[in-house]
Amino acid sequence: MKTLEGKVALVTGASRGAGKGIALELAAAGAYVYVTGRSVKGNRTGNRPGDIDTTVEEIEKEGGRGAAVSCDHTRGGDTEQLISRISSERGRLDILVNNAWGGNELPVDERPFWEQPLEHWSHMFDSGVHAQLITNYYAIPLMRKCPGGLIIHTTFWDRYNYLGNFYYDLAKNALVRMAYGLSRELRGDGIAVIPLSPGWMRTELVLDSFHTDEAHWQEVEELASTESTRYIGRAASALASDPKVMELSGIPQQAGRLAERYGFTDIDGRVVPVFLIIV
Repeated sequence: MKTLEGKVALVTGASRGAGKGIALELAAAGAYVYVTGRSVKGNRTGNRPGDIDTTVEEIEKEGGRGAAVSCDHTRGGDTEQLISRISSERGRLDILVNNAWGGNELPVDERPFWEQPLEHWSHMFDSGVHAQLITNYYAIPLMRKCPGGLIIHTTFWDRYNYLGNFYYDLAKNALVRMAYGLSRELRGDGIAVIPLSPGWMRTELVLDSFHTDEAHWQEVEELASTESTRYIGRAASALASDPKVMELSGIPQQAGRLAERYGFTDIDGRVVPVFLIIV
């Protein structure tokens, strides 16, 4: 069902991974989706797979509509121009998915804080937390013109358990807190703000690390409990389609829990259980 027909969405960091999965699912539900990122065809960042043009090609192949816009969300000027374009072309923004993240430029391991490189701060906070803050800053005034919208911050969260890496834990919980603060400030506008966490996703980089692909992942025993990037996309689509989504505003959500709440499955028909941190 085209539950999001007539809605306009922006998904940042949608060249690959969760952002791409969310963009595809929002478009499948009928939204017009602006897809942003730094990787474009012929110029991919860090030689990583995927780019925003390919994401939009896949959206259109599935019968959806969208536009790829090159944007570095760490730059206020880039983001301001993007929102101005959306306003000019569509006149509204109903769904914002803040997924831009540059925090995995260096290995994210579990060594103690004092043995970690200080560069983690700029990667996770400047290219992650700050990028999402900038996008909110420019997008919210447009969203407030059409009350009833939804802002999603993709993060990683499991009942506030420690995430194993000091910088990663700090950054991901900062996104949760940012969503909470905005949920309070936007309550009067009827705009829900929700931090959304996936489980263990089979991103392009995860599949590559196991020397497999989406067509053959089931042959790898270690990937048995993983979920596709479309799973979090279906969670985002379900939230955006829920007329009572304000009841969840400011409260961290997990894709697996939302599958139980809304009755969706992953692309292979499974309801993938919530990924839990063992403490």
